[in-house]
Amino acid sequence: MKKILIAFVLFITAQLNAQVIKSTYWTKDGKGFYSLANNEIILNQLPSFEKKVIVTKAQLTPTGKQALAVRSFTFNNDNKKILIYTNTKKVWRYDTRGDYWLLNLSDNSLKQLGKGLPESSLMFAKISPDGNKVAYVSKHNIYVEDIATNKITQLTKDGTDRLINGTFDWVYEEEFGCRDGFRWSPDSKSIAYWQVDATKIRNYYMLNTTDSVYSRVIPVEYPKVGESPSPVKIGIVNIATTQTKWLSIPGDAQQHYIPRMEWANNSNEVILEQLNRKQNESKIYLVNAAANSNKIIHSEKVDNWIEVKSYWNNDDPSGWDWINNGKEFLWVSEKDGWRKVYALAKDGTHERKIINGNHDMINFVSVDEMHGYVYYYASPNNATQQYLYRAKLDGSTDGERVTPENENGVNDYKVSPTGLYASHVFSNHIIPPTKEWVALPNHESIDGNKVEKNIEKMKGAKSNIEFFQLTTEENVTMDGWMIKPDNFDSTKKYPIVFYVYTEPASQTVKDDYGSQYNFLYQGNMAADGYIQISLDGRGTPAPKGAAWRKAIYKQLGRMNVKDQALAAKQIISRSYVDANRVVVWGWSGGGSTTLHLMFQYPDIYKTGIAIAPVSNQLCYDNIYQERYMGLPQENKDDFIKGSPLTYAKNLKGNLLVIHGTGDDNVHYQNTEMLINELVKYGKQFQLMSYPNRTHSISEGAGTFQHLSTLYTNYLRANCQPGAQ
Repeated sequence: MKKILIAFVLFITAQLNAQVIKSTYWTKDGKGFYSLANNEIILNQLPSFEKKVIVTKAQLTPTGKQALAVRSFTFNNDNKKILIYTNTKKVWRYDTRGDYWLLNLSDNSLKQLGKGLPESSLMFAKISPDGNKVAYVSKHNIYVEDIATNKITQLTKDGTDRLINGTFDWVYEEEFGCRDGFRWSPDSKSIAYWQVDATKIRNYYMLNTTDSVYSRVIPVEYPKVGESPSPVKIGIVNIATTQTKWLSIPGDAQQHYIPRMEWANNSNEVILEQLNRKQNESKIYLVNAAANSNKIIHSEKVDNWIEVKSYWNNDDPSGWDWINNGKEFLWVSEKDGWRKVYALAKDGTHERKIINGNHDMINFVSVDEMHGYVYYYASPNNATQQYLYRAKLDGSTDGERVTPENENGVNDYKVSPTGLYASHVFSNHIIPPTKEWVALPNHESIDGNKVEKNIEKMKGAKSNIEFFQLTTEENVTMDGWMIKPDNFDSTKKYPIVFYVYTEPASQTVKDDYGSQYNFLYQGNMAADGYIQISLDGRGTPAPKGAAWRKAIYKQLGRMNVKDQALAAKQIISRSYVDANRVVVWGWSGGGSTTLHLMFQYPDIYKTGIAIAPVSNQLCYDNIYQERYMGLPQENKDDFIKGSPLTYAKNLKGNLLVIHGTGDDNVHYQNTEMLINELVKYGKQFQLMSYPNRTHSISEGAGTFQHLSTLYTNYLRANCQPGAQ
């Protein structure tokens, strides 16, 4: 059960693919970190691990109240003031609104910020660089509060749920990882912020029919594919005058996006990235805030799409990585066929490739300018694994592996700001996650060689999980994993269950612990006699080069589906696979793939379980769908041919569709359209609707247990377990 729960967490994390509250609080010198324990803030020195209580529970207890339940905390520049984030509430997927308290360590005072504003409404509070003020967002407006006097000044006054200041609408948050929408200037005199004009975005109406005897309409501003984006502009608000100056940025705001913006390492200039609507052309503008003049310092155009930072730096999708005293910054491009890090000059005069060699950067980790390196994840020889690499900032190296050679699997790191230390978590399909602390760059364990000891302990351990590669008749080589039944007998035939995703947001084939286990199945599938399998085809974000990832452009729902089917065709031809007991299942994009496989290849797949699927690509949001498919005004036929709805009439096998009616991501209308199509052609199927549940189908008492029971019973009833 523990492995199943781990797999569930890994699955949901992969699906969300978004920014979360940080888990590592480094000291500025990189020689220690802060942690929370018993509602106290502890300073942990490295490498000694000497602990010192910095903030006691008593200090976090307001007069006459209980101690604050700390969700996260932030120190100001001189470490004398701490912002405490508590009483948090969810905005779409994450708890990004709540209450903030300011603890002043100089006089030990603790006071709540934003008094008079609604409870749990403050977002992204930040202390000014000079330490005198705090800015935050509440109800779509930006406020600044003087720390000494507690005077609150409203900097923007036009904010509504459709004219959004300092944060973002649903689709920017979901697809660009944009949440925090304002930036203090280094001199603390002004704030640069996004304003999103969603007034022209139509509402998608969800219906709550269970919380009252009368139904309640829940509107969500949601731009469907084909709809123009919300216009976005950047304002600079003067703290003293509260007046905003809007920056002049070329181009039609309704045909462009601005996913990144920051002060250009000074208080006079703003730097930003502008993407065109198709997301295949990126321009970096340097804007002089006083003169309101701009210039392009870098541009790139491709035939498919350009990835945004949230896809290669999930820990910090909004920041800008400056080096060389602000004269250069780090940027990521795939223009040489591989995802690489470049150093670009702020004045646009030059660029320098930092990572060389024919391999992908999987994700950016950190920059250690003191020692002249950038740290990143890569795995040149095995797309299912992940290792820490580093390359010199001067571009003179091909990149060197930092993770020890015997730690084969998936390795995750949090590297200190000065590159001295890192927390390291290692796992593979046999070894559970093991955490240790290491000194860099030699990767010396400073807390007992925990990973090495666990590897030694697990030496000789056996697993029925097999990793393999398969080449289809179209010469596409796919990575996969397979779990054979306990007491496997190759002379008998077994049922097989395919787990699929296959879209650009996630891999399913990774050599980490737990991700191969079916978190919805009640029991042990291997013990019950099922073969389990998953395969990553073209279009999945594997580190196999840009051509692999971008091959799916305008082919979503066709190329990726065909790759799966051709691989399955080979696998079920094996003597030990029962071709009459073949199951496919998936969630979200995996639910869509499940429908496609059931409809387009009904002679292969006999039973399908599709959870929260997109049945009609024209029903999904514009940023995601247009990124991978183009504009329906120009190539609508690709959207139709890429939608499961088009092929529903071909259903032959057993199909269970599961969906939450409160899904603000993949709207329930997808399933209702599918129902109509299946009814139209007389196709029998099973349906489970979960009232008011979101995309994760996790809300409400008993929900997961019910979903798991439903899944398990349907699988067993329609695909009998065990050898025959």
